[in-house]
This record gives sequence, C-alpha cells and structure tokens, in this order.
Amino acid sequence: MIRVRNLVKRYGAFTAVDGISFDVETGQIVGFLGPNGAGKTTTIRTLTCYHPPTEGSASVDGFDVLTQSMEVRKRIGYLPESAPLYPEMRVREYLRFRAKLHTLAPADRDRAIDRVTRRCWLGDFVDRPIGHLSKGMRQRVGLADALLHEPKVLILDEPTIGLDPTQIRESLNLIRELRNEHTILFSSHILPQVEQICDEVIIITRGRIVARGSPKVLGEEKAAGSRLIAEIRGPAEEVEKAVRGLAGVAAVERQTRDGWHRLAIRTAGAQDLREGVFKLVAGKGWSAREIRREVSSLEDYYLRITTEADGGTSR
Repeated sequence: MIRVRNLVKRYGAFTAVDGISFDVETGQIVGFLGPNGAGKTTTIRTLTCYHPPTEGSASVDGFDVLTQSMEVRKRIGYLPESAPLYPEMRVREYLRFRAKLHTLAPADRDRAIDRVTRRCWLGDFVDRPIGHLSKGMRQRVGLADALLHEPKVLILDEPTIGLDPTQIRESLNLIRELRNEHTILFSSHILPQVEQICDEVIIITRGRIVARGSPKVLGEEKAAGSRLIAEIRGPAEEVEKAVRGLAGVAAVERQTRDGWHRLAIRTAGAQDLREGVFKLVAGKGWSAREIRREVSSLEDYYLRITTEADGGTSR
C-alpha cells in the first residue's frame, strides 16, 4: 500500500532523508520512530504530497506522490501532530467544510460527519466552537477529519498527544479497529503505545533507517541481552561461582540479605537461562524463591540503536 524506494530529501546542502526504502503492506499498522530531527516528519510530508522528493520515489496504492499527487491525496487521511483547525468554526461546520474539500457529494456529507463524530466520540461536542475545546478534543476533530473520506491509508503523527489516560486507551482501541479498513503509519514518541498496536516498527535517525522489525523481535532478540533475577539460599561464594559458570552468563551481581542471595544475571544474548538456573539449584540442594526473566523492551532497543547511530551521544 505504501512503497518507498531510495527516497532522498534535501534542503539546500542539508540532507533530511538519505536514501531510505521500505514497504507497508495493506492492513498493517507500522510504527515510524526516531528522535527529533531524524527525518520522520520530512518522510511523512513527502508521502502526503506536501514536499516533493529530491531523489527516489514513493507511492501510495500504486500512485506516485510526485506525478499523481491528487490521486495520492484522495487515498490518504493525515493527522499531523498539531491539527490545523479553525478555532472560530464549530465542529460540524468545520467537518462540513472539510467534506467539501474532500469532494464528498452533498448527499453524503452529513452521513460522513455522523459516522466520524461517533467513531471519535465527538457527539456531545459537534456544535461547539473548536476554540472552546481542549487540546485532546481538538486531536479528535483532526482524526475525524482524516477519516471523513474513508481513505485507504491513515498517517497519524502523535495521535494521542494531549489526551488523558482514558482517552488514550480509547484512541488506541480505535486505531486497532481501523486496521480492518485502513493501512496505518503511526508515529509516536510513546514507545509502549507502539508496542501495543504496531505489527512492525521502522526506526530512523539522521535520515537513514537503522532498524526494522516487529516490536517483539526488536525488543527481545536484538536488544543487548536479557537479565535474570534469581533469589537463592546457599553458600554465598559457591552460589555466585556456580551461576557464573553457566553457559550464556555474561555477568552476575549479588546482594545478600537475611541469608538470601539476590542475583542479577546478565546473559550474553537473548537466551532464557531460567531452566539452567533451576536445575543448578535443584542439583545442589539449595533453595530458590524467585527465578524471573527481565526482557529488554522496545524502548531499551530504541535508545541503544539511536544512540549508537548518533555516534554514542544521547539526545
């Protein structure tokens, strides 16, 4: 549904996007992540036909963003981080205006407005001036606008910004439902949200893609090892030495309290050493009251990969 090949965007001597390529399949929710200034917004603006590419190509539903931009725009619903609204207009009035711009037939406009206001929980606010709404409610109006013309592709840039926890949960549930009708490119700095709803993640920094995969794969398999927490009762030095001798153990930190040794065991890769630790404890006749694996999250991986790509300095 979205196809990007060797996309480059320059502003004078500055290269904002540097030869990226990726596909988004029909019905997917793909997270598009990166630090501020990484090239995310520039890529999104290229896909939505705001900016032409300098080199390379991009298409939506088979239509080229440069040569067939009007066809692309018909197929995209776009919610930018700060939805550009008219505060003096009422919600219904604004959506009717936007429906005209989307070239909806007069007979279809009111039905479309009723449909999107229900989906975005705007029924009680539809006759209020936009300027009287909270930031979170304005985001809902922007999402309703993006859904008016039933586009094949939704591009959502920080769609939950300004929402309270209940609204965030409702919005994420709505985005999950929308995948049945739309392909979604989802940009957010809130990585737990990305883990909850995205099938795949693309991480971009300094204008280049540095990682791609499912949140689970990136978080568990590609992160720098996992950690095992074990609480064992036995001879202190012997316990630590035996655990250090297990295959796959990279480091062990020990704290002792009330005769129990709490071991933080860092693995060399993504191995799960719980069974090995259990067999060791059972074989030695020691006691254990906890053996728990802590797996690196998508956020851990994101921070590591973007810091490495940025030359080892955090942003």
